[in-house]
Amino acid sequence: MTAHGLAVLLFTLMVFAAFTSRRIPIEVTSLVVLVALPLGFTLFPYRSAAGQVDPLGFFYGFSHEALIAICSLMVLGRALVENGALRPVTSRLARLWRTRGPRLGLLVVIIASMSVSGVVNDTPVVVLLIPVLIALARETGDSPQRLLMPMNFAVLIGGMSTTIGTSTNLLVVAIASQMGAAQFGVFDFTPVAAAAALVALPYLWWVAPRLLPADADAAQPPVERIFDAVLHVSAQSDFAGRTLGDLLEGSRHELQVVSVRRGEQLELVRLPNLELAAGDRLVVRGTASQLKEFEKRLELKLYNVDDPEQPIDDDHPLVAADAVLVEVILLPNSSLVGGTVRGQRVADRFGVAVLGAYRSTGRVMQRERDVGDVRLAAGDVLLVQASPAKLATLRAEPGLVVVDGEMDASTGGRGVLAALIMAGVIGAAVLKVAPMYLAAISGVLAMLLTRCVRPAAIGRALKTEIVLLIAASLALGKALVDTGAAAAIAHAFTQAVSAWPTIAVLGAMLVFMGLLTNFVSNNAAAAIGTPIAIEAARSLGAPAEPFVLAILFGCNLSYATPIAYQTNLLVMSAARYRFVDFVRVGGPLLVLMAAALTAMLGWRYSLWH
Repeated sequence: MTAHGLAVLLFTLMVFAAFTSRRIPIEVTSLVVLVALPLGFTLFPYRSAAGQVDPLGFFYGFSHEALIAICSLMVLGRALVENGALRPVTSRLARLWRTRGPRLGLLVVIIASMSVSGVVNDTPVVVLLIPVLIALARETGDSPQRLLMPMNFAVLIGGMSTTIGTSTNLLVVAIASQMGAAQFGVFDFTPVAAAAALVALPYLWWVAPRLLPADADAAQPPVERIFDAVLHVSAQSDFAGRTLGDLLEGSRHELQVVSVRRGEQLELVRLPNLELAAGDRLVVRGTASQLKEFEKRLELKLYNVDDPEQPIDDDHPLVAADAVLVEVILLPNSSLVGGTVRGQRVADRFGVAVLGAYRSTGRVMQRERDVGDVRLAAGDVLLVQASPAKLATLRAEPGLVVVDGEMDASTGGRGVLAALIMAGVIGAAVLKVAPMYLAAISGVLAMLLTRCVRPAAIGRALKTEIVLLIAASLALGKALVDTGAAAAIAHAFTQAVSAWPTIAVLGAMLVFMGLLTNFVSNNAAAAIGTPIAIEAARSLGAPAEPFVLAILFGCNLSYATPIAYQTNLLVMSAARYRFVDFVRVGGPLLVLMAAALTAMLGWRYSLWH
């Protein structure tokens, strides 16, 4: 290994550590890679057997076909969800669930999730199904905890079945093509993934739900979340001038008062003899139904946390008479993450009232003055009151999931047209009419011309961290190959396993990538593992295709930790799973899928000798 190769290898290890850290944003690490590599090769030039390494070449990832295809597919996936293209599927699932029972319904959900996620990005599918399954569970008395994780894992399994299923798949295929090792069509490895999915299907249907926690009484609806909200004591209130003890007695001692606020900064001690005054704000805690009941019984008004200067009264009602209570889950890409309810002007933006907040961390309010000052994080849930007409505004907002029991998750209205355009994109790629990147970006143009997607929505559909990560991953992979570091690692690996059968080497590589991807970004692991796998195959004299697929499949085994993939965090928040739940259910699934995939790759490429 050359000095440049050793330096790149050490830099790669530091990048891995940065990607693993939850405190360093992916965008920052990716930019460090895109600055450090060109700068390093400018200050310390390197000439390989193929010639001088051009520092400018580390930026070619921004024009790479993989990045074009991935960005285009992000926009296409958003258009499908916004226009309700998948709504007929979810409606039929709901109907089947009610008529045939939860057991058969779960089986159909798992199969449908696997099928759809092969051509639609995983996250929109999970976002669409979460409110459906929660609503159905409440109607049938089943537990959402026993439904959401199997559905999520089914989506992840389906996502590995095609080249366009996930951005990781596209990245692995692009790197393999760039290195001249292998070429894969859209459905070339679908049979291998499908066979492994058949092995996983009984586990997800029968075993996984039994390993997951459920409500104490499965016959009853799931326990409602506990929210914090603010009750305002107006001058007309019967409790103005009376004690806190009187108010608690009026609530039959069911009201849980967290704190009493007076003025801008003063917090009063919650003693029974505390005399309440007009303008006091009581931070209270309870379920959605309890909070509304207290408002009615005590004749107090729930305080609009977005507008501290305007208490809710007869002249300024909270919402219209047909208002409904909904829960809104914040995804990692939501613009609300990192801000506060008041600072983001949620009421003005969406025409709704925020009544409470549930923190995914389990910490509610802490030292914040009231609900409006809670700093929001991914996975938090807002209790929102809105008219049905305003729910469309919430659903159209990127990064928000409205859980209100309704079947549709969007109101675009051009679902059939959007589905036809997506089918045309896939058909063009499968029939080799056009390469994937050209077919996908042509589909985006078609979506724009037919108004299935608005120009402003394109920017919101693209994820900055994904764009930078892909460009950085391609640059890092190029540095490992050009300096010979990838070849050196592959040589060391093959020397260590030289006595092993080829199928064992393949399985070890797949398992290692599967474990790694549960702690490191899927794309980052793929960018490092693909060049090494190709070099290892060459050293063993084996075909490169199964080793490339071992990396691709291994990087999709994101089951064992909630941080492995963003949809894991999404269902963790919705069903309130614990970290150990993913280990208990996802760990065995990882082993099962790794064994099945290794066996199928060995059979397809004749490695069992």
